[in-house]
Amino acid sequence: VAVAVQITGASFLWPLNSLIIHQELGKSLTVAGLILFIHSGAGVLGNMTGGKLFDKIGAYKTILLGLSIAVLATFALVFAHATVLGYTLCLIGIGYGAGATFPAMYALAGSIWPDGGRKPFNAMYVAQNLGIAVGTACIGLIASVELTTVFYANAVVYVFVLLFVAVTFRKIETKQETGATVSLKAATVKKLSKQVYYSLGLVLVSFFICWVAYTQWQANVSVHSQDLGLTLQQYSMFWTVNGLMIVLAQPILSIFIKKWVTTLRRQMVVGIFLFFVSYVVLSQVDFFAGFMVAMIILTVGEMFFWPVVPTIAHKLAPKGKEGAFQGIVNSVSTSGKMVGPLFGGLLVDLYSFQIMIYVLLGFILVAIFTASIYERPLQTKNKQKFEQNEENSVYDA
Repeated sequence: VAVAVQITGASFLWPLNSLIIHQELGKSLTVAGLILFIHSGAGVLGNMTGGKLFDKIGAYKTILLGLSIAVLATFALVFAHATVLGYTLCLIGIGYGAGATFPAMYALAGSIWPDGGRKPFNAMYVAQNLGIAVGTACIGLIASVELTTVFYANAVVYVFVLLFVAVTFRKIETKQETGATVSLKAATVKKLSKQVYYSLGLVLVSFFICWVAYTQWQANVSVHSQDLGLTLQQYSMFWTVNGLMIVLAQPILSIFIKKWVTTLRRQMVVGIFLFFVSYVVLSQVDFFAGFMVAMIILTVGEMFFWPVVPTIAHKLAPKGKEGAFQGIVNSVSTSGKMVGPLFGGLLVDLYSFQIMIYVLLGFILVAIFTASIYERPLQTKNKQKFEQNEENSVYDA
């Protein structure tokens, strides 16, 4: 609930950032891109900080701290949005504060969910996309009053999330500390082997590459589709279908996972392969239906792949390092979102949209390879134990 509402509030603002900086503040799209790059960088720092704080002070205090920073920044934005400096500083605060909350929420979900496996992370993934769908659907209504109304709406939603967490998460934290499991704060942190780092690193290489590819739909595909004559309404329909599929197609996905794609490694490889197929289709189409087919394939791929990465990080993390590992995962995804538009834009400007797609296809093949071998660095004993845990915690919708 907290994740869905927080993402709803954030979705009031992020689709309009470039528009506000360009039209309201009178700055170029290059300046807008630089400001958003800085905003994402603050999110990376927040991810790392939040993960480490989770391991030291627990989820409740970490999430409250991150949300408090975000609330202050969102209210400051209401009054400071008229200048580039004020807008930038507020976005830095929002990025850092919000970024600190997500690793703690992911780590908390993984530690308190009784059955383990990918269930908690799949639930977080669905909640995030539900928030995006609701938030982006409300933008038109809110901005129709006045464009800057989104600042007030964003601030109000963050205050609600802060109060909700303050009231409800304390019970979750208390239950966790007084239950049969050992408190994270009292846990003895095992010395991490190099094999664990290598395995996680291989997964994160795939994760980063796929986020770089995925963000092209939010950046360069939107421009390319309009160059081909598609309307903004048609482009927005791609994301409507994306959100509906993620929320409504979970029962169908669970059948495939339970019967055929039973291990985390297979789920990753299948998901990334569907990314590859999606971009092959994208490279060949110039009409609405073709773009929609590419988006549907991409959506199925992300449904397989995105929840697996935090699941693997949680399984690899020793007691007391869950937060740090989730912080690394979230920072890698944020880095991919930060680098993707810039990387793709350079390829399109220097060469062409087709060349960008072909380069991405090459990188996606690398991602398939690194995902397929991520278990190899694990020591034989640990690998057997890890695989057994995988089979015992197959995702059940």
